[in-house]
Amino acid sequence: MKFLFERVFLPCAAPLLVLAIWEVIAVELKNDVVLPTVGQVWTIFMHPNKDLLRLGSLMQNLGMSSIRVFCGYAAGLVLALPLGILMGHYKKVNRFMTPLVEILRPMPPLAWIPLVLAWFGVASFATMLGVEEGEWYVFLNNIKFSMLIIIFIGAFFPILLNTVYGVSSVRSTLIDSARVLGASERDIFLKILLPAAAPSIVTGMRLGLGVAWMCLVAAEMMPGSISGIGYVITHAYTVARTDIVIAGMVSIGAVGLALDAAFRYFEAKCFAWQRLSR
Repeated sequence: MKFLFERVFLPCAAPLLVLAIWEVIAVELKNDVVLPTVGQVWTIFMHPNKDLLRLGSLMQNLGMSSIRVFCGYAAGLVLALPLGILMGHYKKVNRFMTPLVEILRPMPPLAWIPLVLAWFGVASFATMLGVEEGEWYVFLNNIKFSMLIIIFIGAFFPILLNTVYGVSSVRSTLIDSARVLGASERDIFLKILLPAAAPSIVTGMRLGLGVAWMCLVAAEMMPGSISGIGYVITHAYTVARTDIVIAGMVSIGAVGLALDAAFRYFEAKCFAWQRLSR
């Protein structure tokens, strides 16, 4: 009974309370533009493939948003991981890069929007690959470089900083002992640094993905966007469809929650030794 209370009832209590308060306020207001009822928003989720405002279905737009987040996040991961390992392992690299990182890190991703638009405009994968017509053009033209860069910036710094912390926190006695025993730099990297730093790196990956999703709506509000859940939210606001606005917001939150839960499950399964060592 205690397990059921802690694992099922307790996590559901706060969302259910919010839904109840929301429904009471919506019924009292009787104004769908200010706050639609829970039922009105739920209807949208019950028909996820229904066209919304001639902008495509909820699932189609969520799929396009997921592709943009994945592309921007993957770029951040590819750059932040090796740079973080170098900064964490080599003090000279750390001293060289830290001033630049600390200057750029406090800048919000949204502050980059004017500069990114000036640099890249509405250029997309279709522009880069020279695709000018057909179904592939429609798909590739929806993946704008400006959007990906905003998402990339959001994902980059959490991954970088956690990687630096994880690698720099590896005890030097482990590395020195391995060198004394004849281990090569490759062995030290693969068998000591990476395994010891992995929990912190995965935490950074989880946080980076969360920030990437937070940047999504702003990225999809940029000029040139004609799809995505952020674009749907913006357009729904202009035509006073608050139910669609809330449905879009909840969709982003639900996907973010699912991805965060997947990362936490992976951490619990793969790094149980870390909890035992504390």
